[in-house]
Amino acid sequence: MAVTGEERPGGGHRIVKPPSMVELAAASVRRMILGGTLLPGDRVIENRLTEELGISRPPLREALRMLEHEGLIRQSPHRGAVVTPLTLHDVYEIVTFRRELERMAVTLGIPVVEESRLDRCWEAVRRMEQAADRRDEAALSETNFDFHLAVVGLAGHQRLETAYRSLQLQMQLCMAFNRNARAQRRESAGANVLRHRRLLRVIENGDPDEVLAELEQHGDRTFLDDLPDTLDPGSAQAQRWLEAERAR
Repeated sequence: MAVTGEERPGGGHRIVKPPSMVELAAASVRRMILGGTLLPGDRVIENRLTEELGISRPPLREALRMLEHEGLIRQSPHRGAVVTPLTLHDVYEIVTFRRELERMAVTLGIPVVEESRLDRCWEAVRRMEQAADRRDEAALSETNFDFHLAVVGLAGHQRLETAYRSLQLQMQLCMAFNRNARAQRRESAGANVLRHRRLLRVIENGDPDEVLAELEQHGDRTFLDDLPDTLDPGSAQAQRWLEAERAR
């Protein structure tokens, strides 16, 4: 297997080991999950993946173990590997926790006091645009999260940002549902990017109440309206919450 060189300061090179077959397989399946090709609760069918990816079962199974460690895959003796399922109660906890973290970030971080923090938000939007141009749903999911993480970073509060970062994979699993809902409503990737640009313009205006109002309409409403009816409720509390959200 060939090795590649990475240029170092001063003109030298550092040997960089190329990704293994297991790492490449894990990256491919991860992109299927984050891009919405495989949704929470879907079975991961090994025969289909070995054919699609052109690999044998051993590296695929090792790749699935890697994704299980990341929390994206769940293995069970009866069903085999499935994309980590989400119940309505999971969605309730993820959405409400994220909202409170973002609300705290807006309260502490707007008006923005350091231009470099806004630059980070704009950089995330530019990378979202590039992903949208490539029609790369997995990259769009990742850059979408990076944008919201940068918005939280406006507060300059490292512990707040760390708490938000801990939700990344769970939020991206939710986003898989969200992308399906938006596809049904025929929202393009470009329109998705425009929503984030609009939010950032409101942030630049410096009124925290306006930012909170924009965040309220930014994405949850469509997502919650279009959650699949087959989703396991998880709790009566979550059902009451969803009913109240949809009635607003």
